[in-house]
Amino acid sequence: MYESHYGLTSKPFQLTPDPTFFFASKWHKRAMSYLQYGLSQAEGFIVITGGIGTGKTTIANSLLADIEDDIVAAQIVTPKLNPDELVKMVASKFEIDVANKTKTDLLEALEAYLFGLSKQGKRALLLVDEAQNLPLETIEELRMLSNFQQDGKPLLQSFLLGQEELQPILRAPNMEQFRQRIVASCHLAPLSVEEVREYIEYRMHNAGWNGSSLFSDEAYQRIHEFTTGVPRKINTLMDRVLLYGFLEELEHLDEAAVEAVVSEVKEEMFTPEPQLPKSVKEEVASHGMTDTGTEIRDVEYYKTMLNELVDALDSAISHKVKLTQYIDKLLKKKYKTYIRMKDDD
Repeated sequence: MYESHYGLTSKPFQLTPDPTFFFASKWHKRAMSYLQYGLSQAEGFIVITGGIGTGKTTIANSLLADIEDDIVAAQIVTPKLNPDELVKMVASKFEIDVANKTKTDLLEALEAYLFGLSKQGKRALLLVDEAQNLPLETIEELRMLSNFQQDGKPLLQSFLLGQEELQPILRAPNMEQFRQRIVASCHLAPLSVEEVREYIEYRMHNAGWNGSSLFSDEAYQRIHEFTTGVPRKINTLMDRVLLYGFLEELEHLDEAAVEAVVSEVKEEMFTPEPQLPKSVKEEVASHGMTDTGTEIRDVEYYKTMLNELVDALDSAISHKVKLTQYIDKLLKKKYKTYIRMKDDD
């Protein structure tokens, strides 16, 4: 409806995850690097967690869109499956006939399928979305599936994506064996004010917007305050803001326009953010030292330290991913040369 008014070729803020609109914030780049690193290692589990609407599924879809031909990928969105149901769903996703099959039959068929892929020079990847819904025994079943191996190499690799509730599940004492197989993990944080601006502008331009800045600085600030930087909330709000601008025939959207929409949708879209009790705030503010005598510095000091550490880790991971990909391509090239020479002989 508002697309023609703003010269757009498509809706920029759809709720359905679309890899063509993938915006890589610092944390999303880090998560994608971990997934790519996991692919290059071809073993172990990668765990990506984040709040509702922070972009976990979008990252998974972006990864699948650029995946190499030698990887056969399947994605499942998990309700509360028991171990038997999980095995059946995994087999079905890899197009194995599951009709009238026992769990033993399915495991044998799945193993045969994975060995068949290996003979073709391929391997299987399983992406498990909403993994926080899985019971402990079902996550353990995932670990058991990773035991399918040939010549010491796993035939099935799994990536887990879930909400924050997945973290305490994996910390359970009886999950030690699973934790030892986690290659890397990452938590997706909400977008900052600057990233909210970049996110909105990126999606607008990707949808055909060719004009100058449509929103004022104050509008971006209010959008961040209301959505707390969560991409799905931003999409929901922005769709309504653009509709409001179309109905009011606005060429520029300021804080007042955003606030008008916020007032309309506040009750229907979001629940109020929990507030820290005043007594806790006062207690934290009153202490200038830790129990061990270490000086407590201001928040910005620790944020700067953490950002520097994250940047260093991201750079190291990116470098290692590129190096691993280069070595992998080199090995494949040498293998093809070897096969060609063997055929000539």
